[in-house]
Amino acid sequence: MVGPMLNPAAVAPVRVRRHSAGSTHQAARSTARCSSCAMRHLCMPQGVAANELPQLEALICTARAVRRGESLYRAGDSFDNLYAVRSGSLKTVMAHRDGREQVTGLRLAGEALGLDGISSDQHACSAVALEDSSVCIIPYAALKHLCREIGSMQERLHKLMGEQIVREAAQMMVLGSLSADERVAAFLLDISERNAQRGYSSAEFNLRMTREDMGSYLGMTLETVSRTLSRFQKRGLIDAQGRFIHIVDPEGLRQVGPPERPGR
Repeated sequence: MVGPMLNPAAVAPVRVRRHSAGSTHQAARSTARCSSCAMRHLCMPQGVAANELPQLEALICTARAVRRGESLYRAGDSFDNLYAVRSGSLKTVMAHRDGREQVTGLRLAGEALGLDGISSDQHACSAVALEDSSVCIIPYAALKHLCREIGSMQERLHKLMGEQIVREAAQMMVLGSLSADERVAAFLLDISERNAQRGYSSAEFNLRMTREDMGSYLGMTLETVSRTLSRFQKRGLIDAQGRFIHIVDPEGLRQVGPPERPGR
């Protein structure tokens, strides 16, 4: 699978086609090339032979723009494709039957989307762009056929599934066992480490999630998220200016623990 260009501005431009009033904006698709992608190490299978790369590029032949706030797919939609985030970021959201929504994941450049649809041929959650983004489209039926021809591709797909299981288990640990301070610290460190994997700064970044989204993802109220960030800033762990975060003391964040109990 493919990821984004290291420099988002280097992604081939995609143009937005405007329809008549009352209709949705549909993003035009452009060619996506694995061979020119600086994030190949994050999402492409290891050991792909040079003569196999054209097969991959023929499969992953289009990139689609997803504008901020737009859904790439919605819960209940028919499952046809997997996606790789080429640039930008998206959140995954599940809805309770009473209408309440829970942010369940954050997908950054080079990461896969859509695996939730494999089990039932319908997407179990929605994927919404947090900023203007682009994704590579991988038709699942064609991917399965390619996996039978290229063993490393099948292995990569299995690893993607395994990585998602591990990430979701880790999120259950965060929600079930950690204090508010520990949850926010773990979230900031996770974003830091994922940025570093992509060649970006691990110390300074813009949080694309709103405080409300962070609260939903971390099982906290908006107010608790804001208070926790303010507390971290007063302790000199971070410098927060709106959505811009500067991690001043990463080791201090790693040492954040549960609050002291009275009497200790």
